[in-house]
Amino acid sequence: MMKDCQSLRIVFMGTPEFAVASLDALVKAGCNIVGVITAPDKPAGRGMQLQQSAVKKYAVEHKLETLQPEKLKDAKFLDDLKALKADLQVVVAFRMLPESVWSMPQKGTVNLHGSLLPQYRGAAPINWAVINGEKQTGVTTFKLKHEIDTGDILLQESFPIGENDTAGEVHDKMKEIGAAVLVKTIKGLADGSLKETPQANVEIKHAPKIQTDTCRINWSQSVDNVFNFVRGLSPYPSAFTVMNEKMLKIYKAKKETFFPSHTEGDYDTDGKTFLKFACTDGYLHLLEIQLEGKKKMGIEEFLRGYRFNSN
Repeated sequence: MMKDCQSLRIVFMGTPEFAVASLDALVKAGCNIVGVITAPDKPAGRGMQLQQSAVKKYAVEHKLETLQPEKLKDAKFLDDLKALKADLQVVVAFRMLPESVWSMPQKGTVNLHGSLLPQYRGAAPINWAVINGEKQTGVTTFKLKHEIDTGDILLQESFPIGENDTAGEVHDKMKEIGAAVLVKTIKGLADGSLKETPQANVEIKHAPKIQTDTCRINWSQSVDNVFNFVRGLSPYPSAFTVMNEKMLKIYKAKKETFFPSHTEGDYDTDGKTFLKFACTDGYLHLLEIQLEGKKKMGIEEFLRGYRFNSN
């Protein structure tokens, strides 16, 4: 008789909203989630009240047993994890796992990654795919092993990146597509129909963690490259430039391609309807921005209240 995903004892590991879509899909598919591992509650907001992760909130609402270890090598956590007697662990947007954790279940640990591996290994695959102007991306489920994002592939599914899509929009599509692929993966592992395939040995594009310094716009590039850079960092952590000694975050923009009459990085404005910055082969028109110390706003609202330094 073919086994279904209810036959496997599954421990789910994840923290942000992206992971909730996968956990919810597994629960709705009837998978036997015997435990959820997520980040400890953290103080946040003005009152610094303790906030639960998105995955913790979901787990509590659905009465799933939850563990929130500070350290994944802690002896008590490892004992508690072992006591769940998982056949399989599933990881979606969580921390790096020590071998003592990922090797614990008999069927190993499956990770859902936001790219078509082996491309875009690393912490920020969605951002870098958009920054690099990729026309498509996808999701991969694979078995964890020592080196990050190098394990044998189980399933993949690709989808297009629209020419104006932001990283946030790709993220929202990906979390739903990824959740569906993860359910297929678990069902395939449960009934034995899914085989592991080693990753191709090709030249790799990497997706390292985005640092604050990464987010500063270099205007000495083509307008296409700068436009993709803004899309790839929107809405978070957001690309920025400096205007009149203040940080200016850019969330939405559009391109104007022709030889600029301004020096790269200089801006032009009519003070009412447009603010644009010069690139090597055109201008980036800013559409939605946030000046340091101000709220996020559309460009016309911003221009109504902003006084430019007189040259």
